[in-house]
Amino acid sequence: MTNGICTLGNDVVFDQIVALVNSVATHAGPDFPVCIYPYDDNLERLRAFVQDRPQVQIYDDVASIQSWDHWVEKIWQVHPTAHERWLAINGKAGIHRMGTHRRFGAFDGPFDQFIYMDADTLLLDSPQPIFDLLDQFDWITYDFQHRDLSHVFTVDAPNLTQVFTPAQIETQIFCSGFYGSKRGIFSDADLATFLEQLAAGEATVLYPMAPDQTILNYCVLRKPLKAVNLAFHWPVEKRTGNSVTSPHFEQRGDGVFDRDRRLTYLHYIGVSSKLFTRLCQGENMDIPYRDVFLHYRYLHDPSDRPSFTGPKVKDQPPRPPLWQRALSKLKR
Repeated sequence: MTNGICTLGNDVVFDQIVALVNSVATHAGPDFPVCIYPYDDNLERLRAFVQDRPQVQIYDDVASIQSWDHWVEKIWQVHPTAHERWLAINGKAGIHRMGTHRRFGAFDGPFDQFIYMDADTLLLDSPQPIFDLLDQFDWITYDFQHRDLSHVFTVDAPNLTQVFTPAQIETQIFCSGFYGSKRGIFSDADLATFLEQLAAGEATVLYPMAPDQTILNYCVLRKPLKAVNLAFHWPVEKRTGNSVTSPHFEQRGDGVFDRDRRLTYLHYIGVSSKLFTRLCQGENMDIPYRDVFLHYRYLHDPSDRPSFTGPKVKDQPPRPPLWQRALSKLKR
């Protein structure tokens, strides 16, 4: 039985992936395998990086990648509004954030059991308890996404409560930034069935603005897999938060604690990859729990860690995207 950590990325998130790989080596073991699934072909720095990390590989099974790409394309072909919505937002045709679907390659990747972690996460404790639970469950999550259905499914889809039970909607949806599962958990027959069901009208429940997250939730709930969310499963005294949007965490050494409980992982959700790049280039960017990130990013290269002077720089709010400006104009 081969266990490993999976992530997704390219050179845009290079600094974050280095930090994640170093955090895995710290808390899972220096030889614990990591597989990076390519968001696209922008991989020059990452390919150079893995040359010195024998436990890290970039997934290069072209047939597998293309197979998942084609399956995803078929899904979004049957969605009634996704392409129109993406065209308005992005100003060009095509599937929104297509590369995010490449994480699906882990289902036929090198590991029998794996934990998928987004590039903007850090492993802060041993992953072994999660791998142990994969003997009992097929899908393990640890987040509080169930509090916000709107980023998982289309909440006003008329058939939402016909496709899923109230219990599934209220307690089983999850964030796609961290989950444990197994190779081959979805068979070819499963994937064909999902396509048939979506084409028959169920595609309306999918939320196009989080394309990989909505598809994963659909597949896990629709099969359904034997799934568990540790935010419910673990006793109250063991549970922690995991998002940098929580301001009360405390850093101690290389760990982060939630009321004296060590976090399993920390998710820098909502923090732009551009801010991490600017930080690593020496700008004094004000990023939540940034010293934790910098610790792991420069764990093996402490002399390269930037030093900062002067006040921290708060990122200027970006100009609203085209689709928001268009919507505001329509409302006016």
